[in-house]
Amino acid sequence: MLKIGTRRSVLALWQANYVQQLLKNSGYASEIIEIDSFGDKILDIPIHKLGDKGVFTKALDIALLNEDIDLAVHSLKDVPTEFEENLTLASVPTRENPFDVLVRPLKRQNSKKNIIATGSVRRKAFWLNKYPNYKITELRGNVQTRIVKVDKYYWTGGIFAFAGLKRLGLTNRISETLDWMLPAPAQGALGIVCRSNDEKNLAIFRTLEDKFIRKCVDTERLFLNTLESGCSCPVGALTTYKDGVFTFNGAILSNDGAEKLEIHDNLLVDKYDLEWGKHLAKKLIEDGAFRLLER
Repeated sequence: MLKIGTRRSVLALWQANYVQQLLKNSGYASEIIEIDSFGDKILDIPIHKLGDKGVFTKALDIALLNEDIDLAVHSLKDVPTEFEENLTLASVPTRENPFDVLVRPLKRQNSKKNIIATGSVRRKAFWLNKYPNYKITELRGNVQTRIVKVDKYYWTGGIFAFAGLKRLGLTNRISETLDWMLPAPAQGALGIVCRSNDEKNLAIFRTLEDKFIRKCVDTERLFLNTLESGCSCPVGALTTYKDGVFTFNGAILSNDGAEKLEIHDNLLVDKYDLEWGKHLAKKLIEDGAFRLLER
């Protein structure tokens, strides 16, 4: 029986159960193992001050390497672009809507003007780029906790991922889709991670993959990886596929949102190359992406 590792949050458990059902549909039995992550324990510090994104994945990486679990299920946007030695991204199933959305308080008549809540430096920068007169306040916790805070403190609204709200049956709380805000690379996608030498299970997990979505998220993650090699600025990226063509939109901003560099490109499916994401990032670097750090 396969052992699925997951964080304990309601959303993480939904994702683990989703993958468990995919495995069941393919004839494979599994059980879910809940594991505490460092990022879930420390809720009073902004995410970007906790270190790299491994704060949500490290404990599961250790469990994989110790062979306590056979696969770990993650929100792929939380997974570092470089893996621990002997671990690999085995599979990326079908992707949910990748965009961010705005959740306004239930009692809008009491809402405070021009205050947006988010714990993401990317969302903050994109919002301030479009609405520079707003104040941004910190927002941490699981999805339900963050929604409660939006209602309690009467902010203008809080920014959430559509995918998380959809998976938890909370789309009724969506006030507006922020399709002008480029999502985090791989947002809306799930990532199945396993040991790179586990050939038998690798073959099983790869049958769950959407090959076009995999190419999309691989491009976004390599774009991010190339920029982060010398840059910690907010980065947004989205690759879509339709009718034989991949379309890429990417951006990097200064932390205060005052400056933004964008890049757009299309690629025929038969011309796809994993290095595409790296080439796109290098073009932004040539245009002065690292200069944004000076702000």
